[in-house]
Amino acid sequence: MSLASTLQGNVLVIRPTEDRIDAAGAIRFKENMRDLIATPSERVILDLSSVQFLDSSGLGALVAAMKMLIPGRRLELAGLTPTVEKVMRLTRMDTVFTIHPALEQGLRDVG
Repeated sequence: MSLASTLQGNVLVIRPTEDRIDAAGAIRFKENMRDLIATPSERVILDLSSVQFLDSSGLGALVAAMKMLIPGRRLELAGLTPTVEKVMRLTRMDTVFTIHPALEQGLRDVG
């Protein structure tokens, strides 16, 4: 699972370049997230607007990535597609992550 990242002001924005985060790519996702979040920034937003499928392994990878961050630095999510939003709601992970309707709003909001 490859990821692209950009630094926009004090926000590190990470985007999956594939349309699914599942068992097949969860380990690579976590490894790549570990490397990318080493970039100094105040906030980290994972833009999931291109992700159409997220299974339990993918959800576990998101939680693992969140736990990799130092205290005070949170993993925020943006641009959830309807399918991914449903998974987050059904698993109540929408109460764990800060979720922005779109990346642009996440960049304006303060975590």
